[in-house]
Amino acid sequence: MPTKKTSSFRARARRVRSAIRGVLPRRLKEARPRLSVARSLRHISAQIIDDAAGKTLAAASDLKISKGKKAERAAEVGKALAEAAKKAGVSKVVFDRGGRRFHGRIAALAEAARAGGLEF
Repeated sequence: MPTKKTSSFRARARRVRSAIRGVLPRRLKEARPRLSVARSLRHISAQIIDDAAGKTLAAASDLKISKGKKAERAAEVGKALAEAAKKAGVSKVVFDRGGRRFHGRIAALAEAARAGGLEF
């Protein structure tokens, strides 16, 4: 039986994804790929997904980064993801925080991705 914490997290994740996944968001004029962030206690990873085709266009994680604090490593992941997105020809995405609050490592990754040239 899931705890209240996990069930609340899953509900937030469903709510976020229902607004951006599979359908064209109302405020956007064109469909965009989704920048999905996965965070655990030790690591963070992100990928840019084209939901229409079901393909991952670019991905980055901090598994090979051993030095620095977690937020610093998250910023490195954001920079690496922005570079990989440029190579894949993606400049505009929709941010999927995956039910997590937009602060700490999630915000650091987003800021670095924006600084790297991604628009969301």
